[in-house]
Formats: sequence, C-alpha cells, structure tokens
Amino acid sequence: MHPRNKCRLISRMNDTNPAPAPARPDSSVPVIEIRDLHKAYGPLQVIRGVSLVAPRGHVISLIGSSGSGKSTLLRCCNLLEDSQQGEILFEGEAIKWRGTGMARVPADRAQVTRQRTNLSMVFQQFNLWSHLTILQNVMEAPVHVLKRDPKAVEARARELLAKVGIGDKADNWPAQLSGGQQQRAAIARALCMEPRALLLDEPTSALDPELQQEVVKVIKDLAAEHRTMLLVTHDMRLAADVSDHVVFLHQGRIEEEGPPARLFSAPRSERLRQFLSATMAE
Repeated sequence: MHPRNKCRLISRMNDTNPAPAPARPDSSVPVIEIRDLHKAYGPLQVIRGVSLVAPRGHVISLIGSSGSGKSTLLRCCNLLEDSQQGEILFEGEAIKWRGTGMARVPADRAQVTRQRTNLSMVFQQFNLWSHLTILQNVMEAPVHVLKRDPKAVEARARELLAKVGIGDKADNWPAQLSGGQQQRAAIARALCMEPRALLLDEPTSALDPELQQEVVKVIKDLAAEHRTMLLVTHDMRLAADVSDHVVFLHQGRIEEEGPPARLFSAPRSERLRQFLSATMAE
C-alpha cells in the first residue's frame, strides 16, 4: 500500500473510533479533603487547625455563630482566600503552594483554575450579572470559560432553569426577579458548570422567610440526588434535613461534629447546646 493511502486509512479509522471516555472518579476518594487548615487576617486567627472530609454524594453542613469561620473556610476551599498552613485536596490531588505563612500562595495557577471549574460556589448575595438575561447568566461561564458548544449549553441551561422552577424567567433580567428567584438562578448557573461539588454560602440568609422556602426546596432536591455539597447555613432545620454530616465551628475550630440526628438531639458540647438553644428557638 502506498504510504499516503496508508495514512488516509489510519486517519479514517481514528475518525470512526472515538477516544475512550475519561475514567470515572474513584468513589472512595473524597471530593474535598481539608487537613489542619489555618487562616489569619494579620494577627486575627480565623481558622485554627480545621480538618474535614466531603465524600462523594454527601452533604456536609457547616454551622456556628457569626465570626466562627464558616464562610472563610468555604472560600479557602475554593481558593478565593489563601490559607497559611494545612492541605486542601480535590479528588485526592493536593493544592501546590509556594512560600510560607502570610506569604503562602498557590504555586500552580492552572491547577487553581481547574479546581474552581469543578467546585461551583453559590453566594449569599446571588452575584448575577445585571446586564445579562437569566439565561445568559447561566450560559456565560460554560461557554466562555469551558468553551462548550453554545447550543448544547443553552439546552442544558433551560433544563436547569426549569429544574429550579424558573424556566419561564429565562429571558428576564435579574432585576425583574424576586430574591428567591435570583438565588435559584444562581444555583442553576452553578449547576451548569457540571461541578463535582457545590459550595453554598448562606444561600437563604438574604431572603425573606417566604422566599427562603423556594430555595430550601431546591437544595433539598439536590441533596436527594446525592450531589456533593458543602453548605454554610444558619438554618438548623435545613442542616438537619439535608446533611449527612454536620460540623459546628466555634472560634475557628471544630467544637463538635457528627451525623445530624445525634448532633441536634444530643449535643455533647455545652457551647453547641447554647447555640442550638438560641437558634432553634428563633
């Protein structure tokens, strides 16, 4: 066979035999693991040696009073904040650092980008782009960051907006939606990245009680699908309903942790008993 014809044959064979699918993640490896994490703002120690594990398909709730370090821990996990000591692993891969103490920063920016695209964060204040429609908000990152096909992304975005109950709001502007609807759009936007885990930072605290229930229902539905989530919340009923494991932070340390049935019914720490007495009475 002529070498040129041989090359053409090999090319056609490659075209008709798609590349093998990427290996599925090992379900025994936690999606997120934090080991002995420390975070300070100058002399103020905010996180003091916290370790936790988020297994695949589990919901881990972080509870505690304001200033206990919950949101900071979440931001450190997504590398929106730099920590000064400890390890952060995503699916078994440890974040690489350079420098020490207050000078410590991630050493590999490509690794940081990869982690952030796999850990979608939902913020307290929605953070929707006001100059884009709801549909455009949901599509923006998958199309422009992940370079996915716009038609496929649009179909998925509309599917997710319907899933969170606002499919009819796709062409509206954020300002035309209620707070609860905007937060549901933010959750759809996070899901459209097809993340390995969701990080939710007080997703209901900026909402009126009636609107909170709209978002709570969506979070419960996601938990029922066994999505991996780290959830910071002041809503103890939500934490009790959706969590596989609850972590109570006090002054930057884990004061107590365990399954919600045990933690909420028989807390061992006096500080947790005081916290639950105050928050459950609200």
